[in-house]
Amino acid sequence: QSTWGNIPSSMASTAVGLAHSRGEANTTAVPSITYKPIFDELQSNFSKQITVEYKWRYKQLKQLEKMLVEKHEDISQAIITDLARPPAQAFLGDVATILDECRFAIKNLRSWMKPKSVSTPITLQPGSSYVVHQPKGVVLIIGAWNVPFNATLMPLIGAIAAGCCCIVKPSEISEQSSKLIEKLLNEYLDTNCIKVVLGGVPETTALLELPFNHLFYTGNGMVAKVIMQAAAKNLTPVTLELGGKSPVIIDRTANLEVAARRVADGKFLCAGQLCIAPDYILIHSEVADRFQNILLKTIETMLGSDPKLSSSFGRIINTRHWNRLNNLLKDNGGRYLTGGPDTASESDKYYPPTVVSGPSPTSRLMQEEIFGPILPILIVANVEEAISFINARENPLALYVFSNDSVAKRVVKRTMSGAVCVNDTVFYATNPNLPFGGVGSSGMGSYHGFRSFATFSHEKAVLSRGTWIDPMQRYAPYTEQVVKLMKRAFLKGWV
Repeated sequence: QSTWGNIPSSMASTAVGLAHSRGEANTTAVPSITYKPIFDELQSNFSKQITVEYKWRYKQLKQLEKMLVEKHEDISQAIITDLARPPAQAFLGDVATILDECRFAIKNLRSWMKPKSVSTPITLQPGSSYVVHQPKGVVLIIGAWNVPFNATLMPLIGAIAAGCCCIVKPSEISEQSSKLIEKLLNEYLDTNCIKVVLGGVPETTALLELPFNHLFYTGNGMVAKVIMQAAAKNLTPVTLELGGKSPVIIDRTANLEVAARRVADGKFLCAGQLCIAPDYILIHSEVADRFQNILLKTIETMLGSDPKLSSSFGRIINTRHWNRLNNLLKDNGGRYLTGGPDTASESDKYYPPTVVSGPSPTSRLMQEEIFGPILPILIVANVEEAISFINARENPLALYVFSNDSVAKRVVKRTMSGAVCVNDTVFYATNPNLPFGGVGSSGMGSYHGFRSFATFSHEKAVLSRGTWIDPMQRYAPYTEQVVKLMKRAFLKGWV
């Protein structure tokens, strides 16, 4: 027992870790919450093979598509209420991209479910081999606040396509969106197999005590470590969609006008609150001054002379994150080309598009993920210096490079990141044929398209042997002649 109420010490440690990761005090006792009855119900329904059939999966995906079409205005309004996001961004990020993913899954579901034949070596003839994708079982999806529908429904599409039962836990920080997710999923989907749980640290802690068959989390690395520890107790496999500092390399061979537009677009989309937003720029010294001038003009063209008045620029989710951004800028050692804390407004959670030239690489600004509309720029002598700078740090979720093909190929080959996008930024994530996920500290596992289906599926290997021929040399006792033949066959590469 622990001091966190009448709960097991393991549950208390999970709660403490989650509270610390969110910057919350851990002095309040955690109430005794259990979701075991819900979990048991889902396990029971999964055992009845309700979700395994194509018909159920297809129907749920079509219902999800119907929900997004019929309720797109409600969804956009919830995003606007929670994040003061421009309507176009709300629709694109939390309706349109999910619709594309859902329709892609509907189109390909039957082929994904078919057993996949693989070759069978001569030593196993006569026989045939194939792989069957089976649903893992009852899974947990923990969403994020910055794209609340996207971060919960995109993995849910994969869980449904795979035939799993699921508990969805939206982020409580985006309150209106979380409530709407619960309302709509209960209205449109099969509540015998898909449940929604709302709440914060106590509720998440209680969920993590359950022996799910897979756990999918989108968020930050601190929480991810707590979740991995909790999952390890039940040997639950996890997918962690995290973030990190995604760099932009701008070479002297880049089209600077296009680079400025696409970097500004990717950075200030959702007020920089995207896990794949460009975090900082490494620019070739020969074009640094010119690019910085173009970038400032581009920002003004996109957002006006006073971005606070722009209908195309959002706000920070809450005052805690607003203050976090303010603290990141302290003593950074650089100079502000535009924006900065003096033009920020805590009362309406406005943080201006801020460009910082030449911050210290050891400052907090350059050590922590920014997750806001602040863009540091560092000058490098060449691409080699940029590559070395990136490789000396943790693996990013995304890496962006603006250059000609030969430079881009060098960057792709010599760096490690979840993804590389050449001559663009965040929109690589809209291609359902590409895996979306990190590496190392930026995450583990991937999803989108077929990989979402695969994430929530178990790949079962099946070998089917014929019986019409059965050489006795296979069985004991092993004669000297058989052993010699076996060695010759394998060592000479005959089989």
